[in-house]
Amino acid sequence: MLIRRERPKDVADIRAVTAAAFSGVEHSAPPIEPDGAPGEATLVGWLRADPGWIPELSLVAEADGEIVGHAVATRGTIAGRPALGLGPVSVSPARQRDGVGSALMHAILGAADAMGEPVVVLLGSPAYYGRFGFVPASTLGIDSPDPAWGDYFQARPLAAYDQSVRGAFAYAAPFDRL
Repeated sequence: MLIRRERPKDVADIRAVTAAAFSGVEHSAPPIEPDGAPGEATLVGWLRADPGWIPELSLVAEADGEIVGHAVATRGTIAGRPALGLGPVSVSPARQRDGVGSALMHAILGAADAMGEPVVVLLGSPAYYGRFGFVPASTLGIDSPDPAWGDYFQARPLAAYDQSVRGAFAYAAPFDRL
């Protein structure tokens, strides 16, 4: 398996993997387009067109010439200071539990750290994302866009993290469209 940056020719495959990964998931965003794909598949396209898009942080997992996973982090802010919002993270259903998601997570966190980013936040399972160093964001003084998310809203400090940065997190604008 190879983890690499997204290329223009990958867009349709990324949409297909994201749609498959989130189809039937209880907490996925509702379908937005006529093809019935979950909202996460459309969100990736919206993010690509947003100023918060960071091409270096849109990574695919490729196995045998096929895209089997995708992870993206986009510009967000904590009280107006730079931060990253991670997601969606998508793995083809046939490749889930094969280490694809873990490989993508390690690669994207390593890339973000190497770029000097301070912190990554996400909404997801504490049991899964805790293994990558994520903790409830509230323990770092980072407020969720939706208080109902509780401990599912998590943060991962990186080497450039400044503990004095506290306050409300805001995702890239396309997240507000879901």
